[in-house]
Amino acid sequence: MANAEAAHGELTAGVEQPHGEAHGEEPTVAGLGAGWFVALAMFVFLLILVWKKVPGLIVGGLDKQIIAIRKQLDEAKALRAEAEALRAEYSAKIANAEKDAASMLEHARHEAAAIVAKAEADTRDVIARREKMAADKIAAAERAAVEDLRAKAASAAAAAAGQLIAGHHGADADKALVNSAIAGLATH
Repeated sequence: MANAEAAHGELTAGVEQPHGEAHGEEPTVAGLGAGWFVALAMFVFLLILVWKKVPGLIVGGLDKQIIAIRKQLDEAKALRAEAEALRAEYSAKIANAEKDAASMLEHARHEAAAIVAKAEADTRDVIARREKMAADKIAAAERAAVEDLRAKAASAAAAAAGQLIAGHHGADADKALVNSAIAGLATH
């Protein structure tokens, strides 16, 4: 048979059944094919699902998931609002801290300027006191030197006068001076 087909140039394929017969038709029951039985089985399956309330369970599970998701969304919104509030609070704190830092810096500058001014005034006062003390010491040293010079001059004059008197006066001259002094006392 293969030789005859090869001579004609055509090839045909066929399925041989184990009994040697080839069937080209689909089996049927009461005139209904396999597709009808599949459709009937699906319809029965769906009826059983409805009877066992499976769609209600699926819908209930989906509703629970929807409720859980909404709850999570609400929590996320609350957390976001809280985060925004915290961010605003910390932004305000940072702004206040910057203002406080600026006022502290300004206050420190004023205090530093006041301390420098006080130090300058204290330094001027100390210099003025020390100058006055130095001037007082110089004046006291000058007075002491003048008094010492006067004392030395008086001592030298007394010594010189003593030498002159001793050299020019004798006992007779002293007697006349004593008598004159006594006479001067008596008239008083």
